[in-house]
Amino acid sequence: MTKIAFLALGVMGYPMAGHLQAAGYDVTVYNRTPAKAAAWVAQHGGAMAYTPAQAAVGADFVMACVGNDDDLRSVCLGDDGAFAGMVAGTVFVDHTTVSAQVTRDLHGAAAAAQISFIDAPVSGGQAGAENGALSVMCGGEADAYARAAPVIETYAKICKRLGNSGAGQLTKMCNQIAIAGLVQGLSEALHFAQKAGLDGADVVEVISQGAAGSWQMANRFETMLADKFDHGFAVDWMRKDLGIVLDAGDDIGASLPVTALVDQFYKDVQRMGGGRWDTSSLIKRLQVMD
Repeated sequence: MTKIAFLALGVMGYPMAGHLQAAGYDVTVYNRTPAKAAAWVAQHGGAMAYTPAQAAVGADFVMACVGNDDDLRSVCLGDDGAFAGMVAGTVFVDHTTVSAQVTRDLHGAAAAAQISFIDAPVSGGQAGAENGALSVMCGGEADAYARAAPVIETYAKICKRLGNSGAGQLTKMCNQIAIAGLVQGLSEALHFAQKAGLDGADVVEVISQGAAGSWQMANRFETMLADKFDHGFAVDWMRKDLGIVLDAGDDIGASLPVTALVDQFYKDVQRMGGGRWDTSSLIKRLQVMD
């Protein structure tokens, strides 16, 4: 039986690891707070470990979905890091959205230990993770990806290799660029409808069937109109991601004026106390400005 270690059981990792166990893989989980790992085992079976290295011992694949660059380094490197428990020929799959630099650094460290490293950030949010319908964008060596893809597809709607190491993270940056502009446009459209005295739901029913339609419109307009922002990806995490995007844009000479502007709008939302609101809360900023 294929043995898998899954590191970090947040809102994404918890259900992703659950899909792996349900698919018949032998899953060992690690979480910084052991009680959460114990709760996962009680719900799904499998086993828990107290360090990433312990979780990785004997694993064919090690998957991680942590918070940021520093978190990823901490679960990979050092005596307690996953790389210390992995052997030559095994595959590390990183589902975290991180910088291109940390991806390059860890790919190099893994290669030195004859470990394959796949950067595989995801899109689809908590609902996508729970429903096994994530979009997974991957970078890394083709042979390692071919081995990992059937495992990743356990919780994916689409899984695709975009190129060598770092290509997955760069593609995720494209994803966040597109989302930032879409959510701001949707927020302005709904705000305009409200100010014009129109019924926002009626407006969306009509315009969503034409060129204005989008996933964001279909899945977020109701909660936006209801002033509810506890559904989905948090503003704090979006700003982390957009910071990565803007740094990469500077490095490669890409012009990202709308992304930079929306990043500042999210900064305004944070100042309003909305750091943990979901990203559709951009409409709240417009309403407060009235």
